Amino acid sequence: MLWGSAIVVVLVFVASLFVAFLMPFTGGDERYVCIDRDDNIDSVCTKLQDVGASGTWLFRIMAGAGGYAGKVQAGRYQVGEGQSMFGVFRRLRGRIQAPVKFVVPMVNTTEHLAARLGKLLLTDSAEWAAAFRDSALLAEYDADTATLPALFIPNTFEIYWTIEPKTLLGKMKKNADAYWTEERRAKAQKAGLTPVEVVTLASIVEKETAKTKEKPRIAGMYLNRLHKDMNLSADPTVKFALRNFGLRRILYEHLKVESPYNTYKHKGLPPGPICIPSIESIEAVLDFENNDYLFMCAKEDFSGYHNFAASAAEHMANARRYSQAQDARNIK
Repeated sequence: MLWGSAIVVVLVFVASLFVAFLMPFTGGDERYVCIDRDDNIDSVCTKLQDVGASGTWLFRIMAGAGGYAGKVQAGRYQVGEGQSMFGVFRRLRGRIQAPVKFVVPMVNTTEHLAARLGKLLLTDSAEWAAAFRDSALLAEYDADTATLPALFIPNTFEIYWTIEPKTLLGKMKKNADAYWTEERRAKAQKAGLTPVEVVTLASIVEKETAKTKEKPRIAGMYLNRLHKDMNLSADPTVKFALRNFGLRRILYEHLKVESPYNTYKHKGLPPGPICIPSIESIEAVLDFENNDYLFMCAKEDFSGYHNFAASAAEHMANARRYSQAQDARNIK
């Protein structure tokens, strides 16, 4: 009788252990737990409980026996219904991370890029910003603080949550090298530009218009100005120099800003891109429109399109109409 009761107790215990071992999660499949660098076994168990795990006491036993308790590994791990506690343990101990999708954002500055990365990944924005200011590090990837945005050719990547700046920059360099095929390099050379200069001009085109049809025309106009040794006089470069990206109207006082990015005061392209431009804008520079235009001005109907002109007189007439339209709308 006593033996029978003992066997029942053992069977119940084994069954409970089996259930806890194999069926720890409830709810949806797409769940993730992010383990930080300063986490320990207690905080890991708390995070597992927060995403629906039960029986974390079993995880503690495995962590102790498997040597994980003293060697917690940072990372982003997928967990969910149907995944056993043993499976979760193996993922965390083996650092089998779930990748994060990183879409290169069309941000204005590397500080903005650092902020985006800090929100997405383990490394915080301050560390990313410091890396983007590290001249020695950037030189390893043929970049500097001004040209760094040209390294980020828009694409979608799967990266680990724990990725460090050096590794990400290496990945971006590999992607940029793949983008700049012999054909694209030949197109850049035909325009009289290096790949970095193409991206720099593309960043100006990106900020000048959201209209796809106009981008090759604008690129052609700016190339005409470059080849005639004229100032680009591009308003977006002034906004970049002022770090005032919400500025709606460029006034004479704004043109006085002393900066190598102020293309009203300095000839040629700015030192580097004024944003991370879209592939569409980069291709617009590579496939620029051959035209005689030297000037452009936003249309007075505020449609987002531009009036183009080959002469200063025609341009001044276009500019007056636009200025009057701004005044009528009280745009400051």
